[in-house]
Amino acid sequence: MAKTIKIAPSILAADMARLGQQVAEAEAAGADYIHLDIMDGHFVPNLTVGPGVVRALRRVTRLPLDVHLMVESPERFLADFQAAGADHLTVHVETCPHLHRTVQQIKELGCRAGVTLNPATSAGSLEEILPYVDLVLVMTVNPGFGGQEFISGTLPKIERVRAMLDGIGSQADLEVDGGIDPNTAPLVIGAGADVLVAGTAIFRAAEGIGRAIGRIRAAH
Repeated sequence: MAKTIKIAPSILAADMARLGQQVAEAEAAGADYIHLDIMDGHFVPNLTVGPGVVRALRRVTRLPLDVHLMVESPERFLADFQAAGADHLTVHVETCPHLHRTVQQIKELGCRAGVTLNPATSAGSLEEILPYVDLVLVMTVNPGFGGQEFISGTLPKIERVRAMLDGIGSQADLEVDGGIDPNTAPLVIGAGADVLVAGTAIFRAAEGIGRAIGRIRAAH
């Protein structure tokens, strides 16, 4: 039986002047989540959007809003993003010295709790938290900017995380983000991913958003 793959278009690559329209196009084309990269200029070298954009998108889409907090001390912002309409809140292992507490905070807010690993962070750092999470996001580029080249050395990590999740019977999403397109999608799906985050390959595709989503979904 073929694995069900979810597609999460990342608005990092969208045209902000037409954001609502483009998200609506993605939803009509069968996207499963809308992915929002929140960057603070400290943990990663870029600034992006805040709760206001989450609130605006909540009004125009029924899809789950998959909020990825690439920020220092993310616990300070969890309630604001939940109140704005986030469905998933994902934090970085690297920014959370009290990761279990942060995951519990997310769950108490009623959101799905996710944890993220940068490319150079070991899968082993997840071992103790995995039973408590609803989503694991493996970065396949160094976070901070869209349009980067996929790091093929992350594939063994995806395989390890899949084995760890299966080993405890977890139903958590295994999401990947970075350099995902029709060429790299089969590689990460083969390694065990079931949610693909793609920005440039969807919102800047010459064939348009709908066909781009279809190409990625069909790639495996």
